[in-house]
Amino acid sequence: MTDTDLVSRLRDRLRLVLWSLVRIPLALAGLLLIPVQLYAYPLILVTVGVPVLLGVTALERKALRGYRRWAGDVLGTEIPTPYRLPPSRGPIARVRAITTDPATWRDLAWTFVNAPLSVVAGIVPLALWVGGALGFLMPFVWMVAEEEVEYVFMNADTPGGFALAPIAGGVLLAGAWQLTPWAAKAHATVARWLLAPTARATLTSRVRELADSRADTVDAQAAELRRIERDLHDGAQARLVALGMSLGMAEDLMARDPDAARALLAEARESSTLALSELRDLVRGIHPPVLADRGLDGAVRALALALPLPVEVDIELPGRPQAPVESAVYFAVAEALANIAKHSGATSAWIRVRHTDDRLAVMVGDDGRGGTAVTPGGGLRGVERRLAAFDGTLGLASPVGGPTIVTLELPCELSSEKTSSSSGTA
Repeated sequence: MTDTDLVSRLRDRLRLVLWSLVRIPLALAGLLLIPVQLYAYPLILVTVGVPVLLGVTALERKALRGYRRWAGDVLGTEIPTPYRLPPSRGPIARVRAITTDPATWRDLAWTFVNAPLSVVAGIVPLALWVGGALGFLMPFVWMVAEEEVEYVFMNADTPGGFALAPIAGGVLLAGAWQLTPWAAKAHATVARWLLAPTARATLTSRVRELADSRADTVDAQAAELRRIERDLHDGAQARLVALGMSLGMAEDLMARDPDAARALLAEARESSTLALSELRDLVRGIHPPVLADRGLDGAVRALALALPLPVEVDIELPGRPQAPVESAVYFAVAEALANIAKHSGATSAWIRVRHTDDRLAVMVGDDGRGGTAVTPGGGLRGVERRLAAFDGTLGLASPVGGPTIVTLELPCELSSEKTSSSSGTA
C-alpha cells in the first residue's frame, strides 16, 4: 500500500466518522416525528390530520431519501424508493396510499431504530480514534501535568507507562481503523433492510410496470393498425377504385372513342403508379426495407442523409440487435430527427449509438432553441411507449435556449453478425 493510498483510506474513514456525528442529531430529531405522525392518523377523521400527515410524511420521506443515498454509497449499490404511487393527486387518495403502504410503517421503524444505532455507530469509532491519539500524547501530558491523569488504567506512576501508553494508543487506532468502515456498513445494511423495497413490493411494482407496458403496447398497436387502415382506405384503396373505374370506362370507349379511351388508360396508369408509391410508403412505415438490408447503422445513416441539415453520425456496434429492437430504435431516431427538422430551428445535429453492458444507448442532439417536452399524444410520448415494451427508457434534456438531447436506452443483446463501426457527417 502506497502512502497516497494510506492517506486516502484514512481520509475516507475520518469522513465516515464525521458524517456519523452529523447523523446523530438528525436521528434524534427524527424521533420527534414519530408521535406527530401517529397522532395525525386519528385526526384524519376531523380533517385537520390530513395536512398534518401529508406534511410530516413528506418531510420524513425527504430525509430518508438522503439516508438511502448515503447507504447506497456505503454499500456500493442503489437503494430504490419503495413507496406506492397514489391513484390520483387528491389529498384523500394520497392519505390512503400513505396509510396502506407498508413502506410507511417501515419508515417509522427505521426512525425509531436509527436513533440508538446512529449514536453507537458514531460515538464508538470516534472514541477509539480520540483514545488512540491520546495514547501518543499521554507521555507529554504526564510530564507537564501537575495532577494525576489516568489513561487506560495507567498513569505517570505506572511502571513502563510512558512506553505502554503509545502501544495502547496504537491498539486503539488499529481498532478504530477496522471498526469505522464496519460500523458504517452495519448501519447502512440496517438502512437497506428497512428502507429498501421488499421482495414482494419489488415484484408488485414490476407487475404493475409490465401491466402498464402491455397496455401501452396494445394501445400503440391498435393506433398503428388504425393508421394503416386509414392510409389504405384514404390512399391506395381509393386510387385502386379509381383505377378500376377508369379501366371500365376505357373499355366502354375503346370502340367508340379511342382517343378518350387512351386518355383514361393514361390516367389509370398514373393512378396505379401513385397507388404503388403509397403502398411502398406504407410498407416502409411498418418495417423499412433499408433496416432489413443495411441494419441499424445504415438505416440511421439514411435518416441522417434525409434531414435538411448536417448530422454527425457516430455508431459503434460490435454486432446486430434483434429485429424488434432495431425497429424500435429506428423509429425513435426518426421521430427525434423529425422534431429537429420541424420545431428546433437547429443548424446541426448529431447521433451517437453505443452498446455496453448488454444495453443499447442512443443519443440524438441538436443546437436548436430547446424547450422540447414529452407531451401526451406527442411523438416522443409514442417513442416512450414503444421503448417501454422492451424495458427501455427515454430521457430528455432540453433547456430553453438549447441544446436538446434525447437519450434512449434499452436492454439488448447483439448477434454475432458484425456491423460497421462508423462516424462522420451525413
